[in-house]
Formats: sequence, C-alpha cells, structure tokens
Amino acid sequence: MKRCPKCTKLMPDDVTRCIACGFDSKPSASRPAGPAPANPPKVGKIRNGLALAAQSWRVLMLDKSLLLFPLASGIACFLVLASFAAGIMASGLAGSGNKGGEPLHWVLLFAYYFANYFIIVFFNSALVACAMIRFRGGDPTLADGMRAAMERIAQIAAWALLAATVGVVLRFVEERVGFVGKIVVALLGAAWTIANYFVVPVLVVEKLGPLDAAQRSVEIIKQAWGEAIVSNAGVGLVTFLACLLLVVPCGAASLVLAMKAGSLALGIAGSALTLALLILIVLASSAIKSIILSAVYLYATESKVPQAFEATNLQQAFAAR
Repeated sequence: MKRCPKCTKLMPDDVTRCIACGFDSKPSASRPAGPAPANPPKVGKIRNGLALAAQSWRVLMLDKSLLLFPLASGIACFLVLASFAAGIMASGLAGSGNKGGEPLHWVLLFAYYFANYFIIVFFNSALVACAMIRFRGGDPTLADGMRAAMERIAQIAAWALLAATVGVVLRFVEERVGFVGKIVVALLGAAWTIANYFVVPVLVVEKLGPLDAAQRSVEIIKQAWGEAIVSNAGVGLVTFLACLLLVVPCGAASLVLAMKAGSLALGIAGSALTLALLILIVLASSAIKSIILSAVYLYATESKVPQAFEATNLQQAFAAR
C-alpha cells in the first residue's frame, strides 16, 4: 500500500488515481489518450441498478458454480444458529429472567455474531475473489476462491471481531433506550452497514486490517453516490418478482394437484420443488449482489470496466452529484 501524494489516503501500489481526492499521478492505461470523456447520460438510479444486475447475471451464467459459495454460507450459518439455540436451551438461559445470567447472555451473543460475520465474510470473499479473476480475463474455479479466502483469513477474522463488537454495542444500547433512541440506534446501524459496503473487496484485494478496511470502504462509497447500493434494491425487486411469478404459482399448483389427487407424496414432492426453486432464487440474488460489488469496486479503484459490463452504467455509478 502507498499514500496519495496529495491527500495522504491509503491506496494500492498499482493504482495511480486516488478515489478520495481524484488526484492522478499518472495517466491510467485503461483510459484512452485525449480529453476526459464526457459525463454519461443520466438515467434513473433503479434503472441503472437493474442494468448492473443484468450484467452481473451474465457473469454468473459464465460461472454457475459461484452459487455454491452463498449455499455453503447459508448452511454454515444455519448450523451455527442451531448449535447456539441448542446450547441456550440446554443451559436453561432461554426464558430466564435472572439478572445474574446477563453477562453470559452478552458473551454468547458476541460469539454468535462473530461466528456469523466470519462465515458470511469468508464465503463472500471467496466469491469476490472469483469475480475479480473473471473480470481480469481469467477462468476462476471454486478452489481459487477458497484459496484466496484462506490467504486472508487473518483479515477476515479481525473484521468479524470488529463487526461483532459494534453489533453487540448497538444491541446493548438499543435495549436500554426509549423509542426515539431505538430509531437513532437503527440509523447508526444502517450508516455502519452502508459505510462498510466495500469492505469485502478491500479485504480480498488490498488485504488491509479492519480499521483501514473500514476507512478505505468509506473513501470508495463517497465516490459511488449510491448507485452500487441502489442496485441491491434492483436485485431485490427482481428477486421479489421471481418469487411472485415462479415460486408462488409453483407452490399453489402443487397444493391444488395434491388435493385433487389426494396424494400426500405429490404434495411433498411439490413442496420440495417449490423450496428448491426459492433457494435457487435466493442464492442467485446473493451471488449477483457480490458480483455487482466487485465490479463497482474494480471500476472505482482501477478505472477498469470488467468483462461483461458496460462502461456507461459504471460511469453512472460515479457521476457527479
């Protein structure tokens, strides 16, 4: 890592343009020579977010195995939840109003947060690493993603520790303030989430510690003006429509057919098909969000348009206010 000659912010060694102040110490090879390009034509945020989602879908179709990362993350998080729930039930803490048990409650909550953050960030890092390889013209494998995540396990654990600490502190405060205070805490939590939107690609590419990664994410998010985050709303809209048009009719048809045929086996098969379809949609949504995140990060830090993406949509994400 090096520091910008103008504002002294951290930036990768192979990057010349500082995303914090815009200072460019050397013309980027990824840009054509000549005058700076004109600002891209303005389009609606949601429309631009949907375009980024569609381009990310094309990337996912090239590497369908990327769906295994959110699947593994979901399974691991479920197992963590089940193990903590079983431990709480076995210890008798559930439903206990004993104030003396409160310190143990917070210790268990912290451990639960840490485990979940670690799992989610670990598998997201593996997915982002694969996306970066694809964006740079490579052909990633699952092993490439897992290897990259393992190489950064110290940074991932440190970030999970910081995120779990913040999460417990916010929860602690939330349980001890009134209605207005709960709103303030919720706003602080949302601001924390947005500020750290780019932490995963920063951990993967720049291998920074938790505090530097958070600072770096804030620097990038200042340039994105919200399009990368709004694109998540576009992905959410597509996910909702897919559930409405595919999952709901599938479930309803299975129920009707099972009732008409009087077959329990048909009902179970239809329910399994509906659940599988729902899981597939959720996994695709999660993978697409990570691909968008990687694409916007690459454009923000290196001014490179990833393969399968269009420059106009990425430029729009960094257009001036």
